[in-house]
Amino acid sequence: MSSSENHRLPHVQKEGHGTPGSVARAWLSLEGLSLGDSFGECFFSPLVYASIDTRQLPEKPWFYTDDTMMAWSIVEELAAHGKIDQDSLAKLFAAKFRLQPNRGYGAAAVQLLDRIALGYEWRAAAAKLFNGEGSMGNGAAMRAAPIGAYFADALDRVVHEARASAVITHAHPEGQAGAIAIAVGAAVAWQNRDQSNVGEQLLEQAHTLTPDGATRAGIAKAIQIDPSTSVLDAAYGLGSGQKLLSRDTVPFALWCAARFANDYEEALWNTALGLGDVDTTCAMVGGIVSLVVGQDGLPKEWLLRREPLEE
Repeated sequence: MSSSENHRLPHVQKEGHGTPGSVARAWLSLEGLSLGDSFGECFFSPLVYASIDTRQLPEKPWFYTDDTMMAWSIVEELAAHGKIDQDSLAKLFAAKFRLQPNRGYGAAAVQLLDRIALGYEWRAAAAKLFNGEGSMGNGAAMRAAPIGAYFADALDRVVHEARASAVITHAHPEGQAGAIAIAVGAAVAWQNRDQSNVGEQLLEQAHTLTPDGATRAGIAKAIQIDPSTSVLDAAYGLGSGQKLLSRDTVPFALWCAARFANDYEEALWNTALGLGDVDTTCAMVGGIVSLVVGQDGLPKEWLLRREPLEE
């Protein structure tokens, strides 16, 4: 991260796992995530195919969504405590929601965060969603990349903290699996950022460390996709978030991040080509690929078009 960005880093607690370097990585991932989120959010329109095919940048400003808001809470939580304190993070999620409720939160998230803000206990509230099954959606995964960035030197810790962050809103194991997969992908992207096989490594490790279930099966399918396969065919085969579930969003996002790991613009344009829940897939990919390309690899023209991240 460039020195010009350092003033925007939250305060780092000296105790525990956190270091200035780990917070800087988490912030870099948040920058990439937010840029992808705001970029993808521009493409919910009938003219989407034409603008993607011609690589015509959307008009500014680009507004980020709940994906960024919740990931931002995670970075603040890690900076303050060096870990995921679930009660603290639940309050942060609810507070940011109450401040800016029109950021595109889903209906279930609105219901849950409203209850937390009113003082309901988050464990009980999250468990009641979806007829008591809990959410298996992609919302925990969309915000998880900064966790992998922060704990990039300890994959077991990545898994633990990603699950802890997910449970607050996603009581279903599949929702938690998506967060683990994306966080692991981000950590491995950082670990192997100078390696030619970074994409292969992040897919393999994400598959290895994601709990058994439909999301993990989708990642296994992504690993088997032939390198000559088009993005559209990959999106068709894996799903690109049309169902807003972890299992039909995370495998495609990891596949895109792996295939285009060394070029942020290519990664995001191709992720957008898959359509679906395009702001969320782009947020996931952006949060991972930024850890490979670094701050200088984030396109400056894009950053100027996105509304600023301000403390």
